[in-house]
Amino acid sequence: MKILAIECTHAALSVAVMNAGVVAEVKSADWRKAAEKLVPLIEQVMAASGLNLQQLDCIAISSGPGSFTSLRIGMAIAKGVAYGLGIPLVPVPTMPAMAASLHAETDTVMAVIPSRKGEYYYASYRYRKLSSGLWHDEVKRGSAADIAAAAFSSNVGTFIIGRGLDEIAPLLAGSSAVYREADMFSASSLFFAAERLFAGADAAKLNGVTPDYRQMFSPNGGK
Repeated sequence: MKILAIECTHAALSVAVMNAGVVAEVKSADWRKAAEKLVPLIEQVMAASGLNLQQLDCIAISSGPGSFTSLRIGMAIAKGVAYGLGIPLVPVPTMPAMAASLHAETDTVMAVIPSRKGEYYYASYRYRKLSSGLWHDEVKRGSAADIAAAAFSSNVGTFIIGRGLDEIAPLLAGSSAVYREADMFSASSLFFAAERLFAGADAAKLNGVTPDYRQMFSPNGGK
């Protein structure tokens, strides 16, 4: 398959192309400038891949949760490209994709993404299920202390993966949890899930693909 993938949910920006298993990828630290950077990055990675847009089978987009603005911009650009080409847009949930990118010998991986100031989205996954392409949609929202408490309550060592979680890492002292910076999570991390989800994608249903803002959560967990 030939897939263009976009990841711009939070704290990083990357675009990748997979062509029969061969991956080309470009990254940018200017994720807050997604509106300006994404299209040039797409052009750059397409040139690096040796493909033209018309050869793509689908577009994969990291669908959130994450930054409201970045999610909206990334989804709009991905939809525009997919609509122009008449190909499906495949949304890949960000949290299980980030957890699966760890590639570590562990039982449990907890993905953490910043929400409002002092709040985070977090979800725990069994790594063996993730590596088989299976995940759930049970995403919680809470403070750094809530995440540390969840790590302490785990009966097994948990790897916590995220970007710049300076508030959380010190709270894990004394637990069996280990924090790992999510440097390895990027657009290329979406390909595994995108290939599996492609079978259910439909180019005629672009309007039904929306960012996962997680707006059903109330501030401070409803407290």
